[in-house]
Amino acid sequence: MANPILWPGVALVALTFAVAVLMYRRRVGTMKRERIHPQSVALSAQIAQRLTDTRASDNYRNLFELPVLFYFAVAVALAARVQDPWVLGLAWGFVALRLAHSVIQCGYNKVMHRFPVFIAGVLVLALLWVRLAWYLFIV
Repeated sequence: MANPILWPGVALVALTFAVAVLMYRRRVGTMKRERIHPQSVALSAQIAQRLTDTRASDNYRNLFELPVLFYFAVAVALAARVQDPWVLGLAWGFVALRLAHSVIQCGYNKVMHRFPVFIAGVLVLALLWVRLAWYLFIV
């Protein structure tokens, strides 16, 4: 059976692919509806000018920023054979917060709702790293 720490990583990868599909559907739909030629949105600055709804693409980009530290934590926990329920719980907590962040940002995108979820994710990820480091130090 696979190490349980892999499942939060798989879940976050699945979320990233789901947001990629949403971004593609929204972007292509807008480009078809507004007859925007693909070359006219070849650069991010052009996308910002021509496409009015960038929620999914903004969220997709976010899923490659902070989660890098999460993926590395999963890899370290796996390599070190960490079997700590706190590490696993914090990993799932981070994934849950990233899911909530994505739902808010891709949905109604109210910053005052999204920002506390983002900060909670940062704190949970920091706690994950503190616990992981502690576990590695004592074992």
